Order: sequence, then C-alpha cells, then structure tokens
Amino acid sequence: MSHYTRPLNRQDYKTLTLAALGGALEFYDFIIFVFFAAVVGELFFPADIPEWLRQVQTFGIFAAGYLARPLGGIIMAHFGDLVGRKKMFTLSILLMALPTLAIGLLPTYASVGIVAPLLLLLMRILQGAAIGGEVPGAWVFVAEHVPEKRIGIACGTLTAGLTVGILLGSVVATLINTHLTPQGIHDGGWRIPFLLGGAFGLVAMYLRRWLQETPIFLEMQQRKALAQELPVKAVALKHQKAVVVSMLLTWLLSAGVVVVILMSPVWLQKHYGFAPAITLQANSIATIMLCIGCLLAGLAADRFGASRTFIVGSVFLAAASWAFYHLSGDSPQRLFLLYGAVGLCVGVVGAVPYVMVRAFPAEVRFTGISFSYNVSYAIFGGLTPIAVTMLMGVSPMAPAWYVLALSLMGLGLGIWLRQGLEQQVATPKAELQRLP
Repeated sequence: MSHYTRPLNRQDYKTLTLAALGGALEFYDFIIFVFFAAVVGELFFPADIPEWLRQVQTFGIFAAGYLARPLGGIIMAHFGDLVGRKKMFTLSILLMALPTLAIGLLPTYASVGIVAPLLLLLMRILQGAAIGGEVPGAWVFVAEHVPEKRIGIACGTLTAGLTVGILLGSVVATLINTHLTPQGIHDGGWRIPFLLGGAFGLVAMYLRRWLQETPIFLEMQQRKALAQELPVKAVALKHQKAVVVSMLLTWLLSAGVVVVILMSPVWLQKHYGFAPAITLQANSIATIMLCIGCLLAGLAADRFGASRTFIVGSVFLAAASWAFYHLSGDSPQRLFLLYGAVGLCVGVVGAVPYVMVRAFPAEVRFTGISFSYNVSYAIFGGLTPIAVTMLMGVSPMAPAWYVLALSLMGLGLGIWLRQGLEQQVATPKAELQRLP
C-alpha cells in the first residue's frame, strides 16, 4: 500500500492528538478573557470612570489580541518556512501559555495603578501573536505528516479541537459562576481559569517535544529547496489566487462561527424571549454538533473532494440556518433540534484548511496560509459582529440573511473549486513527494 493511500498509523494519531489538544488549549486561553471581561474591567481600570468607558477599554484590550494575530502569524510563519515547522509549533503554545498564566497573576489597578491595564494589554498582544501562529502552523504540521488522502480528516480534527477549546472555556466559566459568589469571583476566583489555562498550556508544550519535524520540511532541507526569498513576498507576488480563495474561505469560517455560535444565544433571548439558561444549553449542543460537523466535512473532503463538500455543505447550511432563525421560537425542544442541526451544518468549515494546505506549495505553505487566514480573520472576524448588529436595526432577521449570504459564497467557491485550485497555483511539480 502506498504512502498516498495508507491508513493513519500510531504516529499519525499521536501527532493529531497532541496538535488538537494544543489547539483546544490555545483557543481556551484566548477566549476565556471574554467570559470574565466584566470583572476584569472592574479590577484593571479606575472605579470612578463611567461604566461604558470601562467596557470600551476592556473590549479594546480584548480586540488588541485580534489585531496582533496577522503580525504574529506572519513572523512565526516566516521562520516556520525557513527553520522548521516543529520549532514554531512549540513556540506558539509557549507564547500562549506564559501570558495566560501571567494574566492570572497580574496585580490590579488598586495595587499598581495605570501599570495594571498596560501589562494586561501586553499579555493580550502576546496571546494574539501566539494564536496567529498556532492555527495555520497546526494545519500545516499535520497535513505534512499524514498521507495525502487523509489531509481532510486530519485538518478537520484540528478544527474540531479549536471548537472544543471554545466549549471548554464556556464550561469552566459556567462552573466558576455556579460555585462561587460574585464577590468570590471578584476577590480572586476570576484568576482560576487563567492559571489553569497557563498550567495546561505548559504541559501541552512539554508533550509537543515528542513530535517529529514534518517529512516534507526535512526533504526540503535535504534538497536545499527552502524559500530563497522572503516567503511573504513570494506569496504576495506568485499566489494571489490562492490568497483570495483562502481569505474568502476564512471569512466563511470566522463569520459562520461568530454569528451562529457566539452571537445567536443573545439574539434568541431578545427575539424569542428564551431564558439565558435555555440558550446556553442549546448553544452547547450546537457547539458539540459543530465539532462532529468538522470531522464529517474533513472525511467528505478526502472522499469526494473540496468542491463537492462545499457545494453540498453550503446548501445544507443555507437550509438549516434559515429554519433555525425562523422556526426555533416555538419551543425549547425545537430550539435544541434546530440549533444542533445548524451547528452540524456550520461544520462544513472543517474542510477549509483542506483547501488552504493544498493551495500553496510546500516552501511557502506556512506563510501563505498564515497571511491569508490571519488578515482575513482580523477583518471579517472583527467586522461581522458590527455589521450584523447594524443590520438588525433594519431587520431582526439580519443574522439569517448574513448566514444565507455566507452559504451562497460557500456554494460559489465550491463551484469554482471544480477547476482544481491546487492545480492552478501549486502544480504537482511544486509539491515535494511525501516520504514513506
């Protein structure tokens, strides 16, 4: 049996497990901030400023992490293409774990004054740089380890792992808010999730020591086939089509998750009057189904190709999201069913990295994915909540229309991918043969 079609072996499973675990912990560390934003704002800013200003400053610090993603991702990808995938893959989780641990230990405004929010801002910037390198690095790392016909499920598993990180953050926040009083959280309980995330991140970094450099990078080193010019320059000049498609796919990934998973619970409370506890339960079901959907999309990409996966998946997403936003208000049971269904269909984004890792040649793959993913995520991940909120002033069904538009874009990309993006921008000659 050739390396191209062989099943996943023990080493592949170890690589996938450690990569997915690290990705989940990184996403947990990055988003846990938002669950405790209110208490962080109270502790890290003066007590005498208006509440709205405190919220703006707190979420401004949160947003700084997103702004740091493109720069951090591009720098780490640059060295990942020149000195090795494994080194940058390990560095990314260290760069996430230490600032997360530090946030849990930071002095508050009452102790050190203006230094407190400045230190918090610095930690968020470091976290943003780390996550900017982690996600593209993980996709590249596993895609270059597994057989060609298993890239879809490998990348789908990693994307599901990132979703688990969001779910983990929600669960930890719920447990702390359930078992501690508001005063207890204010007095130090808020530090617990950051300390846990930092500690587990360091453990994950230690475990990544056992990973091996990718066969493709080692072969490039041996053949002296590494990028001869700045990788980002080569990407910008020679792979524009791949960049555009990757950015549009990232828009589908980021906006789909933001609107359906992150924004919908509040929308359900306001539009249909569901209790927060009900929407939280429904959201947890949707998040679990999203994980399953990512795995199924990865399997489908391996079996049927990216084009068919996005065509069929986008049609299902359009139908499921339209039904969810229009019909879920009748009863909690219907809400759970429809939210779970749309969460499963959003899982089509699990096939996004399958396209991206095949769109760029090996010598600039890390940089190409990192540049496209992080720039697009910074733009669309940041603007989507604002756009949807403004559109809701025109129609309360704005989220439904937005997800429908995303579905149509996914359908269009699926049709366009029938031409074979990897053949257009990264010919077989540009791709190195995988080692047995």
